[in-house]
Amino acid sequence: MRSLPLALTARLAPVVVLATAGWALSSGPLAAPAATEKKAAPDGERSPSAPATAAAVRTYRDSPAPCEGITKKTVTALVPGAKTAGKEIPSTDESLRRTCSWNALKSFDYRWLDISYEIKKSDETALAAYKQRTTEKSGGGKVPGVGDEAYSVVNLTTDDKQQTREGMVIVRASNALVVVTYNGSDFESKKAPGTDEINKGAIKAAKEGMAALEAAQ
Repeated sequence: MRSLPLALTARLAPVVVLATAGWALSSGPLAAPAATEKKAAPDGERSPSAPATAAAVRTYRDSPAPCEGITKKTVTALVPGAKTAGKEIPSTDESLRRTCSWNALKSFDYRWLDISYEIKKSDETALAAYKQRTTEKSGGGKVPGVGDEAYSVVNLTTDDKQQTREGMVIVRASNALVVVTYNGSDFESKKAPGTDEINKGAIKAAKEGMAALEAAQ
């Protein structure tokens, strides 16, 4: 009986990493600064030249249930053998970020898929986060017709002769981000799925995730 290579263990590691290293967004660099509380002056004391201080209107206030963000049919197609219910990754603040992941090893063919919803305090905060992410993930391109703007990138990595191809789609819609990651490896051939397969799969999942966000409002 063949033993699985150590590379498989590395592909399962993101669950632990995500749960421990990146979820405290309320105190991280992308967190919105705390609003300074101000008492409104009585109508008779307001200066006619004073600017309006109305709270910013947020289009999206809550994330949908992330494990319902991608249809069961798509999960089955992209991650053969995975439980379609998915696994939600714990977050320190679910009002800021919620994520669900699916992964499975069928024979020696491995797939990982996750979707993350991030609700920001304002459109400006979401735009800043979007620009930072897309700058860090250079080499991709725009995806038309998804949210206010969307970006897709695919990268190939090789570790101990084992290839892994990973696609990421980042979508911004007003004050929300939808981020999909999809990757795969074949532990028998040591090859990775084609760029087109990974890219199309990630974009399909992102479109469904965006539709779920809109439907949840």
